[in-house]
Amino acid sequence: MRQSSLFHPFSLIFFLGLSLPFGPAQAGSTRLELAEVETGREIFAAILEDGEQVVLSWKNSLFDLAVTEIFQAQGGVLILTQVTYADPQGAAPPDVPSGDAAELYQTGGPFSAKGLAKPFQKLVFRVGEIGEPKMKIRNRIVEFKKEVGFGGGIVLTVRSADSL
Repeated sequence: MRQSSLFHPFSLIFFLGLSLPFGPAQAGSTRLELAEVETGREIFAAILEDGEQVVLSWKNSLFDLAVTEIFQAQGGVLILTQVTYADPQGAAPPDVPSGDAAELYQTGGPFSAKGLAKPFQKLVFRVGEIGEPKMKIRNRIVEFKKEVGFGGGIVLTVRSADSL
């Protein structure tokens, strides 16, 4: 399959992922922060131990699929390890090789890809009307639309907590 960038083509939530090196990541713990783009207001912050998961879920209105993206904290970065596009009324999505995920982000259809290893230190989200994006961090669920409203933005940044 043709490889393309991991960029979501949808109108509900604009997702921009940047892999930004801020020096060598140290093992141990990762500081995660969610803030409102326009004001810088802190929405949530936590120190995550290596291996802790962060789960982003949202509805893709273009393909009418429920999307779940699983990230793992590791040495000052979040690593996208799994993505699932599922039909809410359908059977479980088929498993696909991790190398096919980038193409399937673009073309649609249910799928589940495990074994991804895409690192991020900064993600910017724009909230749309339908997508209902939520992020689960430990036992806290942050509902993006409730925090910043339609059209608002949330920036997620991570860095090594050991360098604080």
